[in-house]
Amino acid sequence: MKQYLDLVRTILETGTWQENRTGIRTISIPGAMMKFDLKDGFPAVTTRRLAFKAAVGEMVGFLRASRNAAEFRELGCKVWDQNANENAQWLANPYRLGDDDLGEIYGVQWRKWPAYKVLDASNSMQIGDALSRGYRAIATFSEMGIEKMLLYKAIDQLRQCLDTIVNNPYDRRILFHGWNCAQLDEMALPPCHLLYQFIPNVATREISLCLYIRSNDFGLGTPFNIAEGAVLLSLIGRLTGYAPRWFTYFVGDAHIYENHLDMLHEQLKREPYPAPKLVISERIPDYSNTGKYEPQWLELVEPADFSLDNYIHHPPLTAPMAV
Repeated sequence: MKQYLDLVRTILETGTWQENRTGIRTISIPGAMMKFDLKDGFPAVTTRRLAFKAAVGEMVGFLRASRNAAEFRELGCKVWDQNANENAQWLANPYRLGDDDLGEIYGVQWRKWPAYKVLDASNSMQIGDALSRGYRAIATFSEMGIEKMLLYKAIDQLRQCLDTIVNNPYDRRILFHGWNCAQLDEMALPPCHLLYQFIPNVATREISLCLYIRSNDFGLGTPFNIAEGAVLLSLIGRLTGYAPRWFTYFVGDAHIYENHLDMLHEQLKREPYPAPKLVISERIPDYSNTGKYEPQWLELVEPADFSLDNYIHHPPLTAPMAV
């Protein structure tokens, strides 16, 4: 994770101080990138202990379209507790459904993106096409004297990505995202890591991932998000028969919170250890061995299915999360 430490130095040396919604200043730079070759090992931070189980627990929660902090806690991830129950703006939000509710966050958009079509009720060809694509009619109404039909379906973006990797791997549109403008006001926190693009290489049987993050807290969030992205890429490779290769990590606003400076300065004094290896449980089928496509494992995986082999790290360091 030398790239991570180098980028932390760049932020500290070239960034500018900014105010933000949390009330805790950040030192920030616009536009940053890291690129990890997963053939060289798993990109886990080693200058302090990575909360690997919590990161995997969060990813599993996203795969299950969880929208409740209690469900994340059951998976070993407590990072959503404060956003669910201590964020004053969210507590006053009329879309919040009580204790631990998070709204229509990441996984809901990944697996159940709400899609609507408004069509002329007289246009049987368009309506027939929409119905053939899984939409269902839910209402009719009149608009400016014209009869309209409202149709709806929930889109499983991630499943569509898997299907395309298996059936049309040359496609350059294998992506999913979480930035649903119509529902941002229904989320405890709008998505930070919001766009994922998978790029299979049929010739080498490798698959890569490009991830775009609009805003990233380099003290706590970045190591966590890197781990999640690398695990997700490895899981998708396992289920589609490709070896995980390049993980490219783009950040729009790369920042460090003022109360994270001591933790990061201490990490910069430490020499990184060699990268560990990600181990995926044998119970998760490997398409390259079985030749059987089993996408249902997106919902069946458990946090215990993922572990790090030979993960050597420096002593733990902590810092408060900004909410």
